[in-house]
Amino acid sequence: MVRIHKPHSGSKAFYPRVRARKETPSFSSFPAPADVKGASPLNFLAYKAGMVHGMGRNEAPKTTSFGLEVSVPLTVVEAPPLRVYGVRAYKHSVNGLKTVGEATVEKPDKFFRERVGDWFKRRKSKKKKDRPAHKTLADLEKLKSQVDELRLLVHSQPSLTQSGKKVADVSEVKLSGSLDEQFAYAGQKLGNELTVQEVFKERQFVDVKAVTVGHGFTGVVKRFGVKSHRPKAKTQNVVGSIGPWHPATVMWTVARAGQMGYHNRTEFNKRIVRISDDLGEVNPPAGFPNYGVVKNDYLLLGGSIPGPEKRAVALRFASRPTPDNRYFLSNVKVISPKRRKVHADDKVAVVELEEKAAHKVRVEEEKKEAKKSAADLIKEGLEGKKK
Repeated sequence: MVRIHKPHSGSKAFYPRVRARKETPSFSSFPAPADVKGASPLNFLAYKAGMVHGMGRNEAPKTTSFGLEVSVPLTVVEAPPLRVYGVRAYKHSVNGLKTVGEATVEKPDKFFRERVGDWFKRRKSKKKKDRPAHKTLADLEKLKSQVDELRLLVHSQPSLTQSGKKVADVSEVKLSGSLDEQFAYAGQKLGNELTVQEVFKERQFVDVKAVTVGHGFTGVVKRFGVKSHRPKAKTQNVVGSIGPWHPATVMWTVARAGQMGYHNRTEFNKRIVRISDDLGEVNPPAGFPNYGVVKNDYLLLGGSIPGPEKRAVALRFASRPTPDNRYFLSNVKVISPKRRKVHADDKVAVVELEEKAAHKVRVEEEKKEAKKSAADLIKEGLEGKKK
């Protein structure tokens, strides 16, 4: 039966509803699938570009649309390669992970130094002998007896995209495998790039974490879906009662105005429909609105993900694998939005618009001729009756 009475909505699971402390998301747990062997990265950092829809054959058995062509929404996530600028060693303690030491490259990239402004401050001592020595991976290997795990220190390269962002986002990449395998893998990757194809594969599930779209300070109607009162009431868009006389306090469960959006949210089990570098297939003619043209490797994720365009998105292996076969597709054809921004310098677009305008004029003229001919036939028929 349909539930008619719905005074308000809004989950109580996400409290306090405050702004995220940082815009770059990070995970605290990293599940490793059974099929991953040796040292391998378990998470990645990318950027949301926009959404498209695709047409593909449904390969999920025991579904009503099995074997048929279906239309599905897809999210385009651009994944420029990450730059490994350091390696950090951790040991386990009763209070969690504790840093043992770290090794970094001698001179990181320009846009990373803009993010970490005090990178060279510790080396600006007046006396050369007072400057701390630069630690390498060999120095960490000397502390191997104290180390329990290694993680890669990476930064993104948004300057390779067309989003307009230049300053890098900093994150950590968890490694699977034994400690010896982690040291060997870290030695290969230190100072080099890490691509998304080295981490994930098509058709697997991943967890997505990002900061949602911010709406600022909003009222209870928008924030919790509170039912508005009749126009005759003293106030319309408010809560009817905020609680009893006693206890003499306002309970935390009462809908109140406040911050809406810009929260950290994690969505589980998003299917990777495709990982590709075929840019012509996914890019709209004028690029994605508020983002631009995708220029690097990208992922097509089934469904939607948190955050607006240009927002950093953290990806990891699925922590709660599901047997669900949603978005299990083959022969997927991406259909990009046809929105196009025409500039005077874009001669091809100008010609297309002129052709469309001319076609529209021709269609209108043909309609007028068709109307005239029908009127003439009616007139001729009436004249024939009079005769």
